[in-house]
Formats: sequence, C-alpha cells, structure tokens
Amino acid sequence: MTTALLIIDMQIALFSYENEPLYRDEQVLDNIRVLIEKARRSGAPVIYVQHCSLEDDEFREGCETWPIHPRIAPLEGDTIVKKYSWDAFHGTPLQEYLQKLGVQNLVIAGGQTEFCLDTTCRRAYSMGYKNNILVQDAHTTLDSKLMKAPQIIAHHEHVLGGRFVKLQPTSEVVFS
Repeated sequence: MTTALLIIDMQIALFSYENEPLYRDEQVLDNIRVLIEKARRSGAPVIYVQHCSLEDDEFREGCETWPIHPRIAPLEGDTIVKKYSWDAFHGTPLQEYLQKLGVQNLVIAGGQTEFCLDTTCRRAYSMGYKNNILVQDAHTTLDSKLMKAPQIIAHHEHVLGGRFVKLQPTSEVVFS
C-alpha cells in the first residue's frame, strides 16, 4: 500500500470550546468518517496523530478532552502517534512507521489548519512525500483574532495547494 490516511488532532478538545465553535465541525467529522471507510476498504493504513500537551490544558494526555473524537475513534489495529509539537514527524515514530509500511503518499485531514496540519503538510513534503492530498472538506480550525476560520482555511489552501499538497474534496479521494 503506497497511500495512508493521516488524521491530525481530531480530539474532543477541539470541539470543547464553548464560545469558539470549530468551523463546519459536523461536516468535517462526516467527511473524515468517509475517508476512514474508504481507506479501510482499500486496505490503506489509518493513522491518527494525537496532540499531547506538556501544559495542564485540554490536550494534556489522559484528561477527559484528550481522546480522539468518538465519531471517528480508532479501531483496534489503527495506529495512534502521540506528538508533542505542531509537527507530526518531530520526535515521533511516524516516519519510521510509514517507511516500514512502504507508504509514499499521504491523505491528510484534521485540525487545526494553520498549526499542526500546515506544519505536517510542509514537513511531509520536505521528507520526500511528494504526492500528498490535503482533503479540502475534511480539515478545520477556529476563528482567530485576525481572521475568521474560512479565511484561515482559504489562505492555507492557497499557500499549500500545488506546492506541498494537492487539494481534493472527500468525494474525489482514492486510496491506492
């Protein structure tokens, strides 16, 4: 299998900000669920990246908001990579695991667009993963003080698309 699904930081914590809802949260969860089903049907690895904060906050390992969202929860046999920075490769076994499986391409989904997703897309490209897909309707973020979530997403898709990743909607993603 040359393509793997990489789901970044889709933890309960992202959905727990009462005054800051995730942009298109339900649609993103539904689309990630579709991607998981497509990956499993084709035999592609499903890899969850789970942020672990060193602070006492909502991403602290073991707290009630730290688990992956139950609507897209891992199954036995899925891989979970714990990370302690914005980069899913930095200080994690992700690269070693992908090499062991012979993965050459990544389908990337999750949150937050401008942080862990952006950093991981760029790093994957720099590490030799040249035909990656960022699934346009399967990543999300929160509004910032400077921009609304749709603007953040549009900006990052403009910068990443055609350079570090190919942009595709869930309906067009095929695992090979």
